[in-house]
Order: sequence, then structure tokens, then C-alpha cells
Amino acid sequence: MIKVTIDGIELEVEEGTTIMNAARKIGGEVVPPAMCYYTSLKGSGGKCRACLVKVAQGSAKDPRPMPKLVASCCTNVQDGMVVLNSTSPEVLETRRGIVEFLLVNHPLDCPICDQAGECELQNFAFDHGLQKTRSEFHRREFDPIDIGPHIKLHMTRCILCYRCTMVADQLTEERVHGVLWRGEASEISTYIQKAVENDFSGNMIDVCPVGALTDRHFRFRNRVWFLNPMDAHRNCSKCSGKVVLWMRGEEVYRVTARKDQYDEVKEFICNECRWDHYDTKDWVVEGPRAVEKWSVITANKYSKETVELPEQLFSKLDNAKWDSFEGVT
Repeated sequence: MIKVTIDGIELEVEEGTTIMNAARKIGGEVVPPAMCYYTSLKGSGGKCRACLVKVAQGSAKDPRPMPKLVASCCTNVQDGMVVLNSTSPEVLETRRGIVEFLLVNHPLDCPICDQAGECELQNFAFDHGLQKTRSEFHRREFDPIDIGPHIKLHMTRCILCYRCTMVADQLTEERVHGVLWRGEASEISTYIQKAVENDFSGNMIDVCPVGALTDRHFRFRNRVWFLNPMDAHRNCSKCSGKVVLWMRGEEVYRVTARKDQYDEVKEFICNECRWDHYDTKDWVVEGPRAVEKWSVITANKYSKETVELPEQLFSKLDNAKWDSFEGVT
């Protein structure tokens, strides 16, 4: 075990741990944002530069600071390393620049985007973004296309994080899409006369941090803050069968994989679970899914986990009254 200090908090981690994963053991504002890094995808990280941090001390043996900001997702900690994240003005200023770069070509069409309310770029821009852009250039524009029977691609929104290509490489036998061209002309697309039809293609939607890849079945049907996310499972021979049912009343509007607090899927699900079972009778519903209190998904929903009440009001509520709120998120 080696010791590392992040924003004044010291902890012990295993050798070979990245700064990002070390910060996640602490949690809160100490954790750098990530737009391309994905724990379960090998080779991810180092592309969006959103997780840059300042290393004020390289190690106990070599206390010199690193001359430039480093990507926390692909930089291993050293014994005695001192890292500055949210406490460094240089890091915060750099992140504002990263947001500005990401939004140079990304359209501000959140009101009509299906990813609104659960978009990682929205959260990143809210925390570090500027009120206006300095760019005077024309944004890149692409027509939305279908890259299979289930997925709509909005290349205009893509930030080239490469997560979807890594999912296809690591979960399927044959990848038929990838990044074409180079530089500013780079785009995600399928090879000629090919469509994404493999059994785990739907996971491309779950790992996309923006609204570039959307579910054609859920498209424009509802908003996430009008839906109740419910944990459910079924016996499936292809995957774990553990999913989230997004329901309004008794109707299931979409099925997604379960994500952790960092919006990462640990257990990917198959297309059969995602698109072939929209009847609640096909599932064992476990109960309401815990949602962060700051999330827009909790809007107009009431539960012990998502509502903070004043102490004087809470003391007047007896258990019988709380029972009426159980099962509602």
C-alpha cells in the first residue's frame, strides 16, 4: 500500500491505482470529472482532458512538482504524491477551457435532446462552463442517421470519447462502426452497407456521455424527470438480467443497464432485456432506484431518500404518514 494526498486528504491505495480511482475512494468534490474514462472499458481515458489535475509533489523520493497538469484517469499514484484537484485555481481554469472546447461544436439543443436530465456534459458545463463562447466559427453539422434498427446517431453532438467503439470491441465479436477520417473531420460511422445489430449494441447508448447515441424506441416519447426508475431483474441466459425500468404508471417506457454514482455500467445487458420485454410481468421489480438528491430525475417525487425536510416538520410526521410515501421516488 502507498500513501497519496488529494486536496489535503491522505489515504492509502494499492500500487498501480490511478489518481482518478484513488480520488473516487474519497468521493465528493475530490473526484475529477470524466467524459471519456470508463472503469470497465480497457483503454478508455486520456482523450477528453476533463480530468486534468495538478501534481504538487511527485513522490516522497522526488518531491518536485510535475511541470504540467496530468490526466488523472491514466496517471498512477506514487508513494507520497500530493495532488490538487478542486483546490487548484489552475485546474479549475483549465476545466473551464475544456468545457469551452467541447461546446465549440456541440449544439446547445438540450430542450429537444433525449439525454437531457442525465447528460454528463450538462453537469460538467454547469459546474465549470462559461456563460458564453468565444468561438466565431461555424459548428460542425451532420444529419441524424440510423446505425441499426435500435440506435439513432446524432454525430453533431458527439464529443469523440470513443466509449461506443470500445464497447463494441470488448463486448462483441465483430465491430462494424468506428471513427472515420481525421482531425476536425473525424466522425463516428458504420462501415459501408453495415448496421450495428449485435446482441449488446444497446450498451453503446448507456456509455455515451452525451446525446449522440439515442434509443429509437424511447426517442421523443418522454422526459426522464417524468419517469420513475425502478430496479428489476429477470432470468437471462445472455446477461445478468439486472436493469432499470423507467416507468410512468404501469407503462415501461425504456429499459437501461444499472449505473453507479459515476454514471458507469458495471454489468452490461443484452438487447433482448433492453428492447423485447416492456411488460412488467416479465420482470421481478425490486423497488425504486436510489437517485442523487441534486438530480433533475427527483423532481416532483417524494421519498425518504430524496427529500430533505425541516426538523420541526419531520418531527410531526409519524410512521403511518411516511408509509404513504413508500414506493414512490
